[in-house]
Amino acid sequence: MQALKEIEKEVEDLPASEYSVFRTWFYQYDNDVWDINIKNDSDAGKLDFLIDEYKKEKMSGNLKNL
Repeated sequence: MQALKEIEKEVEDLPASEYSVFRTWFYQYDNDVWDINIKNDSDAGKLDFLIDEYKKEKMSGNLKNL
């Protein structure tokens, strides 16, 4: 937890121009982590229920074309 406090302090102390660069980097990093987690979950079959739900709703006519 101490490392987190140190990181928070470092971020708070960044000049505006460096903070902007950090935000851009962190946003991309966060999105990359999300993508990796979704891919891993999908590969492990953890999202198969969504496909099953889609097929069930499609077969019953509950889905509308966009």
